[in-house]
Amino acid sequence: MQDVIVLIGCGSIGQAIVRRVAQGRKILLADLHQKNIDNASKTLKEAGFVVEAILCDVSSKESVVATATKAANMGKVMGVVHAAGVSPSQASIETILSVDLYGTALILEEFGKVIACGGNGIVISSQSGHRLPALSQEEDKALATSPAEELLNLPMLKDIKDTLHAYQISKRGNGLRVMSESVKWGQRGARVNAISPGIIYTPLANDELNGINADFYKNMLSALPVGRGGTPDEVAALASLIMSSEGGYITGSDFLIDGGATANYKFK
Repeated sequence: MQDVIVLIGCGSIGQAIVRRVAQGRKILLADLHQKNIDNASKTLKEAGFVVEAILCDVSSKESVVATATKAANMGKVMGVVHAAGVSPSQASIETILSVDLYGTALILEEFGKVIACGGNGIVISSQSGHRLPALSQEEDKALATSPAEELLNLPMLKDIKDTLHAYQISKRGNGLRVMSESVKWGQRGARVNAISPGIIYTPLANDELNGINADFYKNMLSALPVGRGGTPDEVAALASLIMSSEGGYITGSDFLIDGGATANYKFK
């Protein structure tokens, strides 16, 4: 049986990553929408990859368990790329918390049970997690270690008033969660890390640049120290290094790749 790379969320960044790391391996595509699966499957098959697929709602434990089970039945799960998510302009507070916060915790918990020795995972988070005002030590610990089924009941989530704040909390939680879960993944001989992109030209970013927070994002883009937005391939290059043997000492980390946006925000 071939080794397996799982892509959850078939968008531009996820596809760019698996094209770099899935040579000689089967790919399991998982997405909420059949259209996204069909488009990604066609592109990857035409590029020579062996592809299977499953519909997956990351906010449903039953669905995530089914996806992890299918992956394990296909072969040794050597890589998990979690790139599914919604942005502040795309969804409600409740959906953002269910998909971006709870869904990521589910993925880490369930795939942490099937990841093979020598395997590793990447969670695509966001620079937004680094823009959240400081939380208390207790709040950080709760985001990092609360069982997934208890996450959405945390008191700190009751005071969220807008979708951007929900997104920032969720992405902060992603980075903390990766750090916490890396200890459990390590017990299986596996690694897991997060990547926090800034403005990367994808459909999601275009929604933000033309959505209710357009001015905020356009101002951020114009002030980037590198002078431009990023591309999915630049994120994939970082992921490829982290997931390779050369990145074998890296786990539990959250890597900013934001063109200096966070540095500009904190120290301008």
